Amino acid sequence: MTSSRGRARGPEETGERESAYELFQRGSRLLAEHHPGAASVVLERAERLEPGKASILEALARAYFNQGRHALAADRFQQMIDRDPLAHYAHFGLGLARHRLGDDRQARIHLRMAVFLKPEVDDYQRALARVRGV
Repeated sequence: MTSSRGRARGPEETGERESAYELFQRGSRLLAEHHPGAASVVLERAERLEPGKASILEALARAYFNQGRHALAADRFQQMIDRDPLAHYAHFGLGLARHRLGDDRQARIHLRMAVFLKPEVDDYQRALARVRGV
């Protein structure tokens, strides 16, 4: 739909509601385009519609991390682990967030778990080595 000025109107302006999936897709696109602030706003809306959904939590955690909001990122990664203790990427993200928050003990625990769960992922190995100071 277009406005009287000829520009496309978004769902907010037309009274339509975006689904959690549509919001997730839009937020993920913004994140991929290096707009973590805008992504987090959209993904927070998706999270309100689908609380606890792993894909939304992960994208939102990544957006927060990329904004430097490490405590919020850690919280979302922890929520993922609470729901699935074997979520290797969540352990990786939580380890990185804890490291940025200055909690290297917890960072090592989660990075070790990520490496244990997915030893073939070089990023996990490198992050653990950095936190260990190797």
